[in-house]
Amino acid sequence: MRLRPLVMAVAVTAALVVTPAEAASPGRVLGYVANLGGGVSVIDTATNAVSQTIVDSGGSSPYMAAVAFDGTRGYVTNSVQNTLTVIDTPTNTVDKSIPVGTHPAGVAVAPGGGFVYVTNYDAGTVSVVDTATLTVTATVTVGQNPDGVVVTKDGTSVYVTHDVVGPSKVSVIDTTSNTVVTTINVGSTPTAVAASADGTRIYVVNKGSDNISAIDVASRTVVGTAAVGFVPHGIALSPNGTRAYVTNSEFDSVSVVDLTAMVELQKIVVGDRPISVALTPDGASAYVTNFNSNTVSVIDTASNTVTGSIAVGQRPVGIAINFVPPATSKLVAGSAQLQLRLLGFTVRSLDATLTDKHTGAPIAGEKIVFRTVKGNPLCTATTNSAGKATCDANVSLLVGLSTLLQGFTASYAGNNEHGGASSHGHIALL
Repeated sequence: MRLRPLVMAVAVTAALVVTPAEAASPGRVLGYVANLGGGVSVIDTATNAVSQTIVDSGGSSPYMAAVAFDGTRGYVTNSVQNTLTVIDTPTNTVDKSIPVGTHPAGVAVAPGGGFVYVTNYDAGTVSVVDTATLTVTATVTVGQNPDGVVVTKDGTSVYVTHDVVGPSKVSVIDTTSNTVVTTINVGSTPTAVAASADGTRIYVVNKGSDNISAIDVASRTVVGTAAVGFVPHGIALSPNGTRAYVTNSEFDSVSVVDLTAMVELQKIVVGDRPISVALTPDGASAYVTNFNSNTVSVIDTASNTVTGSIAVGQRPVGIAINFVPPATSKLVAGSAQLQLRLLGFTVRSLDATLTDKHTGAPIAGEKIVFRTVKGNPLCTATTNSAGKATCDANVSLLVGLSTLLQGFTASYAGNNEHGGASSHGHIALL
């Protein structure tokens, strides 16, 4: 996708990887917004506020955001640095920057998360990244200006659009051989692309002909088109496959398209120059990046009305939304001292230290519960800035000396940001 000269002539795409996930379990539904001006804004969809900004020192011009199927990794292309940034999403920290091709634009994650596919706009190639080794294992030549990219539900094919003015095509890559096996003619200047949840359709945004094309996956032919607004850029599909939301960058609107009849139902006015759009896993909300407004518009999909606007970084382009599970916690229990009293015992300096397992950073302000190995309550304490919780406990004689000398258990229940953990500590007589 080529942004108009109003800003700069560079390639972007609205390809998204959004996989439905059960949000009832602990975790968060987070939106990742790649800002051309630098940094990835993380939106907590529960509060519709930016919870943090991720900065990769090796990649200052992020374009598109994709999130792996289980929400534990995010991938962002950096067009100037020619890299792919890998984000650990439970902790929202950068793990690695992977060199790819020249001017990377679109990014898609295969079902199961085994491979990531990156379109290299200026190189005319697609980089295949093995997520186990975080290295490029193949480079596929596809042709001029590859932009949008999506993987079919069964993982056997990758569809790549070519941002070429005039009637253009979509290349289809076989993922076993990593070669182009066919091309499909679509509209003018195709850019963003999305796949239906049932795996039967691929939808392509044609920004030069102001429409979208529906491709049948089985026959690899165009089976329908739908007119949208002026210079469409991004597309996202409802989880049930009945609606498409298409950004119209020069209309400052989002077209709602009935995918059964392939007709536009209405336009929703959003911010200035909308580029990309993503839906929450339940389909209840759509989030739209507004390039010139430096905002994200929030659309309620039941009423198709804008319910809010979120300030993000400068010149937001790509967005992906996914359920992110809690980060793994590590709890290490220490040693306590047992002192005899007239009517019982005192256990002094029960302690445990809580940290994030991935980063090693201390976790402050969390409750740690101390018990005997048989489950008798001892005391409760809150972790300090170093992640350490400490308390003393007065214990009845009924608990028994032998029980106390078996040590204690420290436990952390966990929350949406960090998972629970437990550990065994020792108790020794003073």
